Amino acid sequence: MSAEGSTRAIIAALAANAGIAVAKFVGFAITGSSSMLAEGVHSVADTSNQGLLLLGQKRAGQAADRLHPFGYGRARYFYSFVVALVIFSLGSLFALYEGIHKIQHSHDHELESPYVAIAILLVAIALEGYSFNTARKESAPLKGDSSWWSFIRTSRNPELPVVLLEDSGALIGLVLALGGVGLSMATGDAVWDGIGTVCIGALLGIIAIVLMREMKSLLIGEGATEAEEAAIVAALPGDGVVRVIHYKTQYLGPDELMLAAKIAIEPGSSAQAIARAIDGAEARVRAAVPHTRVIYLEPDIDRTGASST
Repeated sequence: MSAEGSTRAIIAALAANAGIAVAKFVGFAITGSSSMLAEGVHSVADTSNQGLLLLGQKRAGQAADRLHPFGYGRARYFYSFVVALVIFSLGSLFALYEGIHKIQHSHDHELESPYVAIAILLVAIALEGYSFNTARKESAPLKGDSSWWSFIRTSRNPELPVVLLEDSGALIGLVLALGGVGLSMATGDAVWDGIGTVCIGALLGIIAIVLMREMKSLLIGEGATEAEEAAIVAALPGDGVVRVIHYKTQYLGPDELMLAAKIAIEPGSSAQAIARAIDGAEARVRAAVPHTRVIYLEPDIDRTGASST
């Protein structure tokens, strides 16, 4: 779960969104399209979000200290949660306000130079497509055989799901803006531009709520995935370790998993044998799940023959 792939996806998104934001605001100034304005604010929010994600990665790299003995890995979760709030406040709420205002006063907002807006939106779609494709490629190794929705729901890497959802929302939003401008051109009624803007706001709100829910769960503390737990439980027994009595896991950051387990040791084992058994178990776990970096194993005598989590 290296941050390198996340960083490449973030930088690609930042560059694309910065350029798109400038183009959209120029388009709004020329056309007066509320969909263009909403999309411009959306791109500004997205550009700010990429900066926040990069800041989160930098903060997470701080060395552990007395106040934070397990390090700052969860900073990446915190800043991803802030990104969700920015999408909701700057993106969704502004677009909803602007769209409702445009619908209520559509007769006062005639769309000017609509072909300019269409040209800018088409260029923006191409740039957002590049950003989305970069995030998709970087996410593919982590996604494996699971669905994209499952990846977003279960990934312990916060940045890639954020960028994927941002870019997906941006592409759909651009299509909605294109539809609003196109219908306004076809009908001569600017109310369609306002309707497109409201749809963009609703879309951003849904994305923000999904992200806030997922990031909140990561901030509270999520354990290993089912596949990782199975690998850990399979790796612990052997060479003096009879079985796993119980265990708990928790991600301290996207790249650092903590394991605490009570393990059953063969009866009559000497102190040296117990130490060797623990060292061997730790080595096997780290080989099976490399990012299990913090391991606490408590030995106990095998008595019951039953196991639990």
